[in-house]
Amino acid sequence: MPNAKTGQFKISILFLLLVTQSCATYYQTNYSFNQSFEQGKLEQALEALNRSSSRDYRKKEFLYLTNSGLLLSMLGRYEESNEYLEKAFLFGEDYQRNYLNEAASYLTNPMITSYKGEDHEHLMVLYYKAMNYLKMNKHEEALVECRRLNIRLQQLSDRYVSDKKYKRDAFVHLLMGVIYEADNDYNNAFIAYRNAYEIYQNDYINLFGMGAPPQLQDDLLRTSLLSGLKSEHEFYKNEFDQPNYQYSPSNGGDLVFLWHNGLSPIKSEWSINFVIHRNDNWITFVNNDLNFSFPFNLSNYEEKDKRGLKDLEVFRVAFPKYIERLVYFSEGSISIDGKTTALEPVEDINKIATYVLQERMALEFSKALVRAALKKVAEYEMRKENKALGSLFGIINAITEKADTRNWQTLPHSIYYARIPMHIGTNKVTLSLKSIDNDSPQNYSFAYEIEKKGTVFHTFTSLESRPPAYRFY
Repeated sequence: MPNAKTGQFKISILFLLLVTQSCATYYQTNYSFNQSFEQGKLEQALEALNRSSSRDYRKKEFLYLTNSGLLLSMLGRYEESNEYLEKAFLFGEDYQRNYLNEAASYLTNPMITSYKGEDHEHLMVLYYKAMNYLKMNKHEEALVECRRLNIRLQQLSDRYVSDKKYKRDAFVHLLMGVIYEADNDYNNAFIAYRNAYEIYQNDYINLFGMGAPPQLQDDLLRTSLLSGLKSEHEFYKNEFDQPNYQYSPSNGGDLVFLWHNGLSPIKSEWSINFVIHRNDNWITFVNNDLNFSFPFNLSNYEEKDKRGLKDLEVFRVAFPKYIERLVYFSEGSISIDGKTTALEPVEDINKIATYVLQERMALEFSKALVRAALKKVAEYEMRKENKALGSLFGIINAITEKADTRNWQTLPHSIYYARIPMHIGTNKVTLSLKSIDNDSPQNYSFAYEIEKKGTVFHTFTSLESRPPAYRFY
């Protein structure tokens, strides 16, 4: 029969495990995978991902599928990659809230729910799928992903009314233009490029400080001309101050080069203490240091819950935040036949993720405060029956209080774009990447065999990053 010391030892071990698990973020619990990926050991990362896939698969299904799809794409296993990415797409289409888990999360933390994915992450699923098809020269299949992207964008636009919300993605429209143009559908390509330009010049400048890339100007002029849209062509010639614009097609077509620079931010957490102020059926959560004040109405709560909420004094609440992984390379260029073309930024995933979280912080605050309040109510009710058990429950409440730190962390920090004319035969191309410290550039060489006129697609990923920058959102 176990003695008291054995029981205490077991409780101590359980307590230690609970503390360790509750403090770990999603990144930390998948450290082996993340370390291998960041070091460029992709096969090793894939093995680590598969080893951990059986743990809480339901709660991280979307992230397992997206990480697998991205890794396989980087390994050149495009068909396999798209099998996982299609499952991730269908997950987003079929996602249904588990209301039992949602309710339980208010007595523990949101990590027990199934991760549904951020809006921009679902768009990136289709981006990688489309690029996989383009690399396999399957343009029809890539066009299907174009149409899916368009539907997703319409859903975003319908869901959000405020102009301050991320609800339109300029890069996705640019990508659709590139795919349509590769299929010689110049009219739809022009429409997609026009939409991209409008979103860059309005939404992206205001939300992310990013305007339209200069390459997009040439894309609009070229496709408006090839579509026979004379008035639109003249408009953009005036818009871009290019009255003498001339289009000279290359005999081998174009290389569309996309550079994935760095790594997307890590979602972590931060916590703050709140003091409670009371006034009739209202209590207000206050943190004077950060100038936070959140009123909470008790009118709709049962009397026992009101008593518990009114007994609150001070408590800790955890919220999500992003940690930016600063890029190592600040700029890149492509050189061919003595001509150098700059790679232009077209998407800043770090800024989008950060902005989206910041925009919904009011919701995150309210959910976290309700969670903490309901935990305290349960604790006080338990103390009435058994003080020791109530105290233990209070400790468990404190150490299980955590934010949802899950996100698709293998995405790039930002994406750059260039369109390079090619000739029939062998084309030798040099990619030059310059670090933010102005060290000697790192050069990479590629050769493309062009047999007929068309569009060649290439993505290059640089995983290097600098120490992270901590920020609240």
